[in-house]
Amino acid sequence: MSEADWTAWIGRTELVEDNICLTQALAAAATLEPPSAPLTTGAPLPPLWHWFYFLPRAPQSQLGSDGHPQRGGFIPPIPYPRRMFAGARIRFHRPLLIGQPARREGVIRNITQKTGRTGPLAFVTVGYQIFQGDTLCIEEEQDIVYREPGTPVPAPVPVELPPVTDAITRTVIPDPRLLFRFSALTFNAHRIHYDRPYAQQEEGYPGLVVHGPLVAVLLMELTRHNTTRPISGFRFRSQAPLFDLAPFRLVARFGTDQVELEAQGPDGTSALTATAELGGGNE
Repeated sequence: MSEADWTAWIGRTELVEDNICLTQALAAAATLEPPSAPLTTGAPLPPLWHWFYFLPRAPQSQLGSDGHPQRGGFIPPIPYPRRMFAGARIRFHRPLLIGQPARREGVIRNITQKTGRTGPLAFVTVGYQIFQGDTLCIEEEQDIVYREPGTPVPAPVPVELPPVTDAITRTVIPDPRLLFRFSALTFNAHRIHYDRPYAQQEEGYPGLVVHGPLVAVLLMELTRHNTTRPISGFRFRSQAPLFDLAPFRLVARFGTDQVELEAQGPDGTSALTATAELGGGNE
């Protein structure tokens, strides 16, 4: 299928309804271990946890060999085999409330093709609005990138990361149990996150790949547990993959009205950068 055919998907819409159930939120809390009060029905859902709802539920027979749902429904049938959630821009207007129904309205906003170091790339921009009742709670725009396999990715060479004195940090050990639980939370069957022989032999990675959204959520958790102010916006960009081969470091630098965030790989490279915007005033 040509690029011209893909652009016929621009403007295609999707409606998904879900209940912001307490059970899923408790599963997320057990995975992320946030040091906060217990979640209850009627409580606000923490920011970014909407990624644990409105999940794709393709039948087993409609999964591709990589574990992703086959394309051609809402997402165009782009043939490039590698898929990455490359970034997003999110506005939090009002927290979703646990225990109440919600709906997510999606639209394909743009599809473009470029050529990168690994060959042709296709970029799909998807917009979402999430409502409870008639209230718009969250607006989000996601960037999904599709590419050819490219050359194998070398394992990072760990170095001693320099100390950070002007920021809050956390070291994360991305073991297979954490990756499996996050895959379960997001109903994500992509094999690079749990099937080591597939990740190494088929997609050329040195180990299991840490989910980009997991890294973004962990950066958000570091932010929200170190401020009393509401988080009104968040944006992130993935820059390099992280693997289960070594710990990585989260860094949060708090400014007046925003927090600059970074996930640093064991070799010191910047794997993901993000910015959280703070609303309201100090409590």
